[in-house]
Amino acid sequence: MNRDKERRNRPALALHVPEPDARPGDEIDFSHIPIPAAGAAPRPDVSARPDAIRDLAYGLVRVLDEEGRAVGPWDPRLDADTLRRMLRDMMMVRVYDDRMYRAQRQGKTSFYMKSTGEEAIAVAGTHALDREDMTFPTYRQQGILVARDYPLIDMMCQVYSNRGDPLKGRQLPIMYSTKEYGFFSISGNLGTQYPQAVGWAMGSAIKGDSRIAVGYIGDGATAEGDFHNAVTFAGVYRAPVILNIVNNQWAISTFSGIAGAELTTFAARAVGYGIPGLRVDGNDALAVYAATRWAADRARSNLGPTLIEFFTYRVEGHSTSDDPSAYRPQGAGKAWPLGDPIERLKQHLIGLGEWDEERHAAQHEELNAEVRAAQKEAEKLGTLQSDPWSDIGSMFEDVYEDVPWHLAEQRDQALAEKEAKR
Repeated sequence: MNRDKERRNRPALALHVPEPDARPGDEIDFSHIPIPAAGAAPRPDVSARPDAIRDLAYGLVRVLDEEGRAVGPWDPRLDADTLRRMLRDMMMVRVYDDRMYRAQRQGKTSFYMKSTGEEAIAVAGTHALDREDMTFPTYRQQGILVARDYPLIDMMCQVYSNRGDPLKGRQLPIMYSTKEYGFFSISGNLGTQYPQAVGWAMGSAIKGDSRIAVGYIGDGATAEGDFHNAVTFAGVYRAPVILNIVNNQWAISTFSGIAGAELTTFAARAVGYGIPGLRVDGNDALAVYAATRWAADRARSNLGPTLIEFFTYRVEGHSTSDDPSAYRPQGAGKAWPLGDPIERLKQHLIGLGEWDEERHAAQHEELNAEVRAAQKEAEKLGTLQSDPWSDIGSMFEDVYEDVPWHLAEQRDQALAEKEAKR
């Protein structure tokens, strides 16, 4: 009884539930976000001790300033051809996304996810890697495939789940997979990519190979156990892996504060694991390239993993099944203070005298024509509505080298029932 009286005189306990800065109907305001000047972050040697460079996990590595000039020690000093190729690939991703988005609205596929505003993360990062390095992407890194010249028609056939689908209709649209192009199968549960990337990197080292792995995860998935398990293994064994966090600040309709963004940066999680953490402007293609190359050089030198947070913003909805106006102000993506990655790289090239508005418009038209032509060819093999993958027997393939007798019986029965219904 006395203890009950004592408790009544104490303040009631309460939990803090993070809330986003703005809801639908509010004015979007990003002025509270600190944005360091471009070129201000130091660039350490790749052999630097993680505890000596911990400030890089709390700042922001930027190269392109407000006028599109490359400044500071992280400037990768790329030649004009490489810059133009990166711009071309980023534009291709956006054109492809827009075309497939319309295809979904026309009922040709069930689902699509755009990467608008995040093109630099996949494209510039891929150009900083070796062609044979293995990537473990999420569903917003189709730019890796574009940067590695994967056929557009194969990408579209996978989205349509048609007769040309390399995955035989077994995956959700946009969940590509191609071993030959170093693109590991995408999982809707994003956290799984991290343990697989670390395991692959450890296997590469055990075999004495020279290839490294690159894992991707979203800000929301950093709150899952897979993230922490993988980073522990990577740090302990100095696995040759780059662990990217794409912080676009929304996990479907849940804002990044629920995953811990109010407490610290996502890059700062590296500090607790004793590995380097870099926080990078994800809308700055040159910063993405430079940070990725730094981490890759570190991994190839057997100095272990690097955790990189790419700070960006998801401009569009999470997917075609999502309506972002239900949980955030309209036009929030366009107000993002770090700008559009394509426009920033274009401005940089124009400033160098290596590009102009006329060439930019012409390239956009060429890419549009290329995507339209690929779509026409892909749709000859069917769409989800007109002629989806319907080979029932294929669902029993590609697991066992020889189909076991009991699965063979099930396959034969399924095919017989299909034939009987004709």
